Amino acid sequence: MSENSFCSERLNQLGISRGDVVATLAPNVPAMHELHFAVPMAGALICPLNTRHDSAMLSALLEHSEARIIFVDYQLLDIAHGALKLLTKTKRKPPILVLIAESDGPLPTDHIASETHEYESLLAGGHDRFEIIRPNSEWDPICINYTSGTTSRPKGVVYCHRGAYLNSLASVLLHGIGSFPVYLWTVPIFHCNGWNLTWGLAAQGGTNVCLRKVTPKAIFDNIALHDVTHMGGAPTVLNMIVNSPISDRRPLPHKVEVMTGGAPPPPQILSKMEELGFGISHLYGLTETYGPGTSCIWKPEWDSLPLNERYKLKARQGVHHVGLEDVEVKDPVTMASVPADGKTIGEIMFRGNTVMSGYLKDLVATKEAFNGGWFRSGDLAVKHPDNYIEVKDRLKDVIISGGENISTVEVETVLYSHPAILEAAVVARPDNHWGQTPCAFVKLKEGYDGVGAQEIIKFCRDHLPHYMTLKTVIFEDLPKTSTGKIQKFILREKAKAMGSLS
Repeated sequence: MSENSFCSERLNQLGISRGDVVATLAPNVPAMHELHFAVPMAGALICPLNTRHDSAMLSALLEHSEARIIFVDYQLLDIAHGALKLLTKTKRKPPILVLIAESDGPLPTDHIASETHEYESLLAGGHDRFEIIRPNSEWDPICINYTSGTTSRPKGVVYCHRGAYLNSLASVLLHGIGSFPVYLWTVPIFHCNGWNLTWGLAAQGGTNVCLRKVTPKAIFDNIALHDVTHMGGAPTVLNMIVNSPISDRRPLPHKVEVMTGGAPPPPQILSKMEELGFGISHLYGLTETYGPGTSCIWKPEWDSLPLNERYKLKARQGVHHVGLEDVEVKDPVTMASVPADGKTIGEIMFRGNTVMSGYLKDLVATKEAFNGGWFRSGDLAVKHPDNYIEVKDRLKDVIISGGENISTVEVETVLYSHPAILEAAVVARPDNHWGQTPCAFVKLKEGYDGVGAQEIIKFCRDHLPHYMTLKTVIFEDLPKTSTGKIQKFILREKAKAMGSLS
């Protein structure tokens, strides 16, 4: 804990006090893990920001969170500088920037402003006699995690110390993590604090193997090199592994347990992963539930079922974990629980200590989310006779691509700013690799017949984070209701019928 104490003490010297916000913009590097302890030990809230954000979004989130300091990985320094420049235009004092340099590389001095601090140098000025600033109450906030902004600008989800503690231990139990595990970080730590395992692994004396860039070769190499016991990842990561070239693979030293979540995993991918020697457990949750809220706990009697049936069962969202009071599938209007018949659809709702405290500075959205006394997930599901839940659809038109939520409204807004586009609607197209990809149905203005799909895709790429960029553009008249509303359900069926792009 000495490095964490050094960092906490230096944060204090930089003016950080109880209740202040400290942001991070970094991939899975050791500093990200250390800061998850150092920042709360200084009495502050950690705010891990998505490394895929552009400068405009980053600037907006820094302003909204009122972050006093931002720790930035050297590879993301240009994006951070762009965000800070935008902040100065709002006449708000930008946060102090602390550079996280490559551990064994030189500092990129040509890009560093004179007022920028450097992480390791900052630590060197601290000491281990720092007295931890403990929370006044277990309900005090510990962090802010921003959602992916599925309907508008991302919301700041506030976690408390109690919820983080309970979900950390619950995640350890769900993953079957015993003493002294070796965990490979393929889940971004900025996603729900690495599903709370940044803290949970410490409880078990775990070793953290940080992976800056996730590739199949890096995964297999690190498993062999460090004797990895556990890892996690969205179905996209699993798909990457099973479709990797033989030259990138190595025999596993033993079964490696993998937690997957973020989107329902295709049964075929689960099967192929287990053929390679991985053990798979399937989790479900949201940013608002501290990440994992349910798990498809495997039943011994399922072992005798045919393979296809087994993996279909494993793809279900399951039952709530021990740290959560309850999960129900309810009629969103009457709030009555749906029958456990595997057919009646309702909305998944959560209640308990591992549900967020609320949305930062957004009382209206918080009240709306908890309307009826339960947190409303926005996900539609059925409950089976064994009380296991299974997600069927989304209440809102969210596209989940590689574990990231994409707002169709944001993409459509950009499309409508193109001079050639008259009408546009974006829906999800199924994809074997990403789960889903954005597909746009577009009607052009008269006189713009020469505009093609690639031009529109490039336009979106220039105006959106890359993970939100369109992969498919279809030119046709858009179906509408009598009131002029675009009938997206027709377009979704068309996109589904196209099948996978990859």
